[in-house]
Amino acid sequence: MASPTLQVAVTDQVALVKISGRASFNCSVDFKTLVYELRERGYRKFVLDLTECLIMDSTFLGVLAGFGLKLAEASGEKATVTLLNPNQRILDLLDNLGVAHLFCAIQGTNPLSDRCKAVQPADAVPNKFATTRPCLKSHETFIAIISANVPRFKDVTRFLAEDLKRLAAQRS
Repeated sequence: MASPTLQVAVTDQVALVKISGRASFNCSVDFKTLVYELRERGYRKFVLDLTECLIMDSTFLGVLAGFGLKLAEASGEKATVTLLNPNQRILDLLDNLGVAHLFCAIQGTNPLSDRCKAVQPADAVPNKFATTRPCLKSHETFIAIISANVPRFKDVTRFLAEDLKRLAAQRS
């Protein structure tokens, strides 16, 4: 199975990120770094081209939801992130986790497909500590957004928090 890839294209107003493959914890750190860096540069409208994105795991979804929530809080608007061509499985996951309202889903063609440039991953092989922290944060985000997610994620957040403590102790 090919690794997920991220590509980016920008105009004066919009930042477009194309996600191909399985959007998982493996690329969630690079995705978060990219979108927050674009936000720091002044971009406020984001389009995520999901035409070639097969599925998103809960860590990636949590990073995406956290970003959507941060943009909505900053702008006072709902759905400042547009999902281009999400498949039904992704839409169902967003709905089941109670975060679909943070996004606007549309179908169509990518107007910037000819401008997309590959994003180079920060680490070829991220260490466990670097992936566990955002994984924990993602699951905590789902719980913070909607309390109905507590039963779904309380065990995984407890496990990840314990794992993170253990990894931190090993590093010192």
